Order: sequence, then C-alpha cells, then structure tokens
Amino acid sequence: MSLLTILEYPDPRLRIKATPLVPADFTPALQQQIDAMFETMYQAPGIGLAATQVDYHKQLIVMDVSEEKDQPWVLINPTYEALEPTQELLQEGCLSVPEYYADIERYLRIKVTSLDRHGNPQEFECDGLLAHCVQHECDHLKGIVFVDYLSRLKQDRLRKKYLKLQRA
Repeated sequence: MSLLTILEYPDPRLRIKATPLVPADFTPALQQQIDAMFETMYQAPGIGLAATQVDYHKQLIVMDVSEEKDQPWVLINPTYEALEPTQELLQEGCLSVPEYYADIERYLRIKVTSLDRHGNPQEFECDGLLAHCVQHECDHLKGIVFVDYLSRLKQDRLRKKYLKLQRA
C-alpha cells in the first residue's frame, strides 16, 4: 500500500468541510482508504488522522493513542458531546502543522457516537489523550485546524512561516 500525502497548513483544502459517508460508500475502496490512512498515520508518526488531511473530504478518522500502536480506532460520521463542562489544557501537535505544538483546552470527558469501519454503530466514553484526539480530529472534519484556537497574531506568524517554508 502506498502512503498518502498529508496536506500542510495553510493549504486551503484543510478548510473543506467533510461530508458524511452513506451506506453505499462502504465498499472495498473505503476499506483501502482506511488502511492507507492508518499506514500513513503510523509512518508519520502520529496518533490521529482525519480524511480531510489527506484530501479525502468524507467524515472519516483513524486514531491510535496506545504506546504499542495496537489499539486502532476508526470513526465514521463521528459526533461527540461533553459529559461534564470541565476542560483541560493539553499540548497538541498536528501532522498538518509539522513541528509546532500548542496548549489547547478541550473537554476532559466526552461521549462519542460514530460508525465503525464496517458501518456498525459504536458509542463510547473517553477522557484524557483519547478525548483530546477525538475532538482535534473532529475539528478537521469541520475545516478547523488546531492553530485556529491561537491568537490572531500567532496564526499570522505561523501562516507566514509555513508559506515561506513551502516556497523554499
């Protein structure tokens, strides 16, 4: 399987809102897309990858926050709700914003509802790193990059820095 190209900030395609997958989309081609996304994420290396980041604008996320990289999650058409109003800061990075990290505040505990890779409904509660990862990747499906949570000044500096790097 070949690795997919990860779009890098400030690529405008990262701003495209993903559309839901429908039952007719659950084909061998979708399974190949999921496998390619996992391979790309693990190779990068990362803990989560939204389809938007590889220029596939469907509501699809792959994740694995385990140390051993043996607990893969596939979330299709995911939604989440906060289980409590408590939020926490956690340092986030992003495969689409290489070598940049920032403290981002997100809900501590969430309930996630989605479909698995075969279209079966799944629902689970999570906290900590997994909860942060779900929220981060769901943002990508809405066309939001984690740097959008930073001040306008920091965003402008980052945009200029990454545009300059891409031209070089």
